[in-house]
Order: sequence, then structure tokens, then C-alpha cells
Amino acid sequence: MARQGLMTFPAYAVNDTPMKRCFDNVHGTGESALTNLALVTNLLLGGKRVVVAGFGYCGRGVAHKAQGWGADVIVTEVDPRRALQAHMEGFRVMSMAAAAPLGDIFLTTTGNCDVLRGEHFHAMRDGAVVANAGHFDVEIRVADLEATAQASRTVRPGITEYALDNGRRINLVADGRLVNLAAPTSMGHPAEVMDQTFAMQFAAALDLLEHRDELAPGVHPVPDAIDHWIAATRLETLGITIDTLDDTQRAYLDAWQFDAIKGS
Repeated sequence: MARQGLMTFPAYAVNDTPMKRCFDNVHGTGESALTNLALVTNLLLGGKRVVVAGFGYCGRGVAHKAQGWGADVIVTEVDPRRALQAHMEGFRVMSMAAAAPLGDIFLTTTGNCDVLRGEHFHAMRDGAVVANAGHFDVEIRVADLEATAQASRTVRPGITEYALDNGRRINLVADGRLVNLAAPTSMGHPAEVMDQTFAMQFAAALDLLEHRDELAPGVHPVPDAIDHWIAATRLETLGITIDTLDDTQRAYLDAWQFDAIKGS
């Protein structure tokens, strides 16, 4: 909207702050997606091949936590930098076409549409489970399942089994909607991570209210001081103390001539 000149008011991008991405996305999505997937399917992740589509903050959280649960994790990506990051963090990286015949469980976390399509479903193993943890119900092209299925039935609350024309069965969780929100067992993100996100959003909204006359229409980053303060407050509630910079260290970070700092 801002790029098209349609915004007549200032707004803060509260979804793009470190306190949102590094905690809500990584740990909130990572744990809630896998917890609710395990609850709705009653399947063990240990020893299974879990294909995670996308290695952004959400995908990274899902991949690392699935690996921690004993899964053999495969990552698919479209961004070469994120693919390389996943590779260097110990995951197998390949295209979805290559991963489709290998996976037992598929979790999409891309924020984009049509990540899992008809050609992928036809290549999947019998009994594969597919779920979405990334965006609205657009990441899994459910219409392709419906178009090629000979029959479908509810095998468990929240799970639809599609019997494809090649004789294989694909299990779709929560109709392709967010598994951590739309499955019957879903409870959303843990409160311990959402309190940080909501605190940051409230503080950002208050700051925007106080400074709205100083901001031009459009999208602005949340001031770093707000994000920093929320993190510091959270640490205080946990009883965790950290170090602080002294004057020399602060001067060093702000200068390029270290000799001048030492001389002062």
C-alpha cells in the first residue's frame, strides 16, 4: 500500500522487529507448529523425515526443533543465501521435487502460495502428512489434491485423507490452514513468547500515538529503543543480569581511530 501511495497515515512494521522475528517466529511458531502437529496426528517425529519448506525465521525454528525431536530434517528454499545457511546449520537442502518422494511429514513455512502442488503430491510416499505453518491457506494447493483424489475421508479430527489416483494416500492437516491455530488441538503460540510480542506491539502503538505528527504517511520501522527496552524488561522479569558497556567501550564502537580513544 505504501509503495502504491495508498497510505494516508504512518504505521510501524511491528512484524519486522527482532523481538518478533527472533522469538515469536523462531520459538513460537517452531514449538507450537510441532506440538499441535504431534497432538492432532498422534505421530512420533523421532526417526521420521520432516521436510520444511522455507528457511526464514519460522522455518528455521521448525527445522531446528524438529531436529531436536529426533527427526531427519530436509529443507527446501528458493533463496540461495537461506539455502546455504540451512546447509551450514546441518540440514539437507534440496528442491521440493527432490524432497517429495523422501518425506514422511511436510511443513510449509514460506509465506508464499502454491508451495506444495499436484506434482509433489503424486511423488509423495503413501501416508505422507502435509501441514502449513507459514501463512494463510494458500501454501498447500488443496485444489490439486481434490482434483486428483479418487476419494477423501476424515481419518481423525482435523485430518483429511485423500486417496490419489496412483493408489497413494495423502493426509492433509487442518485443510491447509495454520496447524498451530486451526487444528482441533491448537492453542497457538506459548504465552511465554506471545507476552513479549504483545508488549512490543503495545509499546510501539503508544510511541506511534505520541509521535504520529512527526511521521510521514507510510510504513516505518519500530524504533530500536523500544525493541531493546522490551528485551531488557523481559530479562529483568526472568532475574537475568547482563554486562553493560563502559565509556571506553562505547567510544570504541563509535570511532574509527582507536589510538585517539586510548589517548583520551
